[in-house]
Amino acid sequence: MANTEQTPFAKRFRGFFPVVIDVETAGFNKETDALLEIAASVLKMDDEGLLSIDHTVHFHVQPFEGANIEQAAIDFNGIDPFSPLRGAVPEDEVIKEICKVVRKAQKAAGCQRSVIVAHNAAFDHGFLNAAIERNNIKRTPFHPFVSFDTTSLAGLALGQTVLAKACRAAGIEFDNSQAHSALYDTERTAELYCLIVNRWQQLGGWPLAPLDDGDADAEVDTETKNDEETKTSE
Repeated sequence: MANTEQTPFAKRFRGFFPVVIDVETAGFNKETDALLEIAASVLKMDDEGLLSIDHTVHFHVQPFEGANIEQAAIDFNGIDPFSPLRGAVPEDEVIKEICKVVRKAQKAAGCQRSVIVAHNAAFDHGFLNAAIERNNIKRTPFHPFVSFDTTSLAGLALGQTVLAKACRAAGIEFDNSQAHSALYDTERTAELYCLIVNRWQQLGGWPLAPLDDGDADAEVDTETKNDEETKTSE
């Protein structure tokens, strides 16, 4: 798609479609510890280029066969992994459904690839990637290593890195009693991300000032090289 035909969403993040996720797990090891809960918020952009939550999908996840359950982890998040009341779904079904939802939204936004947005993104991204690999899912909409971390963004924009404190600094209500629910944390993280991106635009940081011809040529050369390196690494 030529630049002149790109949607505002695609222009904003260089063709990336940001998807906000949060996971709750039975430990810190993405390879051995169970994924217990995951939520993903799909975003939308209005005519003025401002982001907001479109909708959120949320699943309780059955521990995969042979998964490790760390008692300290479930004491912390309060999840009973084997409770029938959770209505947990097999991990492969969960990941496939999230990919389906995200791929549809990504296409509608005119973007080419989805990128994870999360608070301390390496953790959530790592567990998602491990689940994708464990279930032999070959085609996903998610970039394998690019992510947007709201920890860094909140530190820059608000001087806070803890999710609850960053939300309160931004004027977003945060209920500690609901924290460590993937659904609750995902939607608060999504609100925080949208607020920071929107505020940057309102302060004049976006759209960028037009480049002169020399700078534009240099940017095209750099982007072409970066695209080639990304394809090679994938």
